[in-house]
Amino acid sequence: MEGAADSIRLDGMAALVTGGASGIGLATAQLLAARGARVAVLDRDADAVPAPLHALRADVADERQVREAVAAAVERLGGLDVVVNNAGVGAQGTIEDNPSDEWQRVFAVNVLGIVHVSRAALPHLRASPSAAIVNTCSIAATAGLPQRALYSATKGAVQSLTLAMAADHIGEGIRVNCVNPGTADTPWVGRLLDAAPDPAAERAALEARQPMGRLVSADEVAQAIAYLASPAAAATTGTVLAVDGGMQGLRLRKT
Repeated sequence: MEGAADSIRLDGMAALVTGGASGIGLATAQLLAARGARVAVLDRDADAVPAPLHALRADVADERQVREAVAAAVERLGGLDVVVNNAGVGAQGTIEDNPSDEWQRVFAVNVLGIVHVSRAALPHLRASPSAAIVNTCSIAATAGLPQRALYSATKGAVQSLTLAMAADHIGEGIRVNCVNPGTADTPWVGRLLDAAPDPAAERAALEARQPMGRLVSADEVAQAIAYLASPAAAATTGTVLAVDGGMQGLRLRKT
């Protein structure tokens, strides 16, 4: 029997996914395509984007590159219905550990990247009968995590920006939501684990802080994004959807 999630279709829709060459972005782009959408991927590593996805090279921190890439995506796809703002970079440390230029760099990608892409896409989304923007945020927006000051600050901004965008564009028929993954099993997290003195112990610690006792998969986050992007979520806007194994909402008693 076909599952309810598999019945959510995006046939005939055109979607743009940023940061779609790996991890959550790639899983999302491939899922949207499997659900019937025409999908363009905007990434600095466009060579890593597999067919049948349309690959476009751009750095979301560069507004000129973004404008050109979005225009190219619209031309290739024949319009634009969905934007998934997934591109982002990580950062570790307290407020003392990253210089100001690193703060500016991470904000330029994680926050201004969403501004650049969404601003370029809005004229095209206004022409869509079922327009949606989905931003990839993080549990770091709502929970205080150690050694994540810079990253958490950007993701807090992304969550607030999502709500403000939803309010601004609801009258234009453009829905705006975000997903807040817990620690996800992605290439970036893999690199952090590889750099740890004891990768196995570090993985165990990350798994233990999520009530389900495991990392979130990229595919699980992609399923949530695909739902929010689809007409099935037509009455959902200004929503923050946690995909975190219960990390934000649950307080389990230790046994």
